[in-house]
Amino acid sequence: MDADLKALEEKISQLVELCQSMRKDNLELRQELALAQDAERQLKARMQEAQGRIESIITRLPEDVL
Repeated sequence: MDADLKALEEKISQLVELCQSMRKDNLELRQELALAQDAERQLKARMQEAQGRIESIITRLPEDVL
């Protein structure tokens, strides 16, 4: 019986360690995702700005160039 309890205690300890490790990994992944989403927003804003500049340049081109 002591051996069974000892084995159960060990499995519970392993489970607790696994849960802690997964929580840590989850937090890190959430932080990485937030950084990636912020970078994506910045890139989209820069692309829209560039598109606006290009459209502005196109409208100023003489008709015979187009």
